[in-house]
Amino acid sequence: MNRTALPPCVLSIAGSDSGSAAGIQADLKTFAAYGVHGLTAITAVTAQNTRAITAIRVLPQPILRAQLDAVLADFRIAAVKIGMLGNAANTRLVARWLRQHRLPNIVVDPVLVASSGNRLLARGAVGVLRRELLPLARVLTPNAPEAETLLGRPIRTWSEMRAAAEDLRGLGARAVLIKGGHLGGRQVHDYFSADEGDLEFTHGRRNYSVRGTGCTLASAVAAGLALGWSLRVAVERAERYLQAAFRAAQRRGRGSARILQHDVPH
Repeated sequence: MNRTALPPCVLSIAGSDSGSAAGIQADLKTFAAYGVHGLTAITAVTAQNTRAITAIRVLPQPILRAQLDAVLADFRIAAVKIGMLGNAANTRLVARWLRQHRLPNIVVDPVLVASSGNRLLARGAVGVLRRELLPLARVLTPNAPEAETLLGRPIRTWSEMRAAAEDLRGLGARAVLIKGGHLGGRQVHDYFSADEGDLEFTHGRRNYSVRGTGCTLASAVAAGLALGWSLRVAVERAERYLQAAFRAAQRRGRGSARILQHDVPH
């Protein structure tokens, strides 16, 4: 990127994490590492740390819409990353707003349940997300359990994960990056499916838990697209960036979960 030019702007539509490991906070740290300007529309406020989520408050539609309209009125948005939406009403609002303004490079991370087990999207909103938001996605980035929920069937093997990626594209997403960390085994396999070609990413499994990996990966993809990289290059570099941040993750609180370090090469 030409450093004399203004950096592109990337909008994150997601929830706030008071422990600064995931959500909006992880997105902004990723955007900063990539050298893009981060914008935010907060969908929900959570009270959480490295040990637990103790409270969740989904924000009302008027304040969410006001945030979206405010950033659009003042910034040229080159990409959008969508994370936690909270409920059906906010999911529908975001989908309609995106369709109305035809924003480019939409990356959807279908945040359904936190690693702690807390639901981050109401059960009744899953169908709305599937019908209204997936067809807008340039890239969909579910983990295996999220893909299971979206498709309504189990995913237990590598071949089932590959088939799930194809079927999720059949629901409208132009490309799908499925994260296989929940499948078990000594190695983690992620699978990317797109018209540009398929890719497999294999990483060694680490013996510690880390918060914010899904948010960071999706944000890195969105940042790469905003910088003008091809979809394939954006995904490859996002995978490398996440693994570097994973290796450098550190314990910050009293819980066992580590927090990604974002000042790493991408």
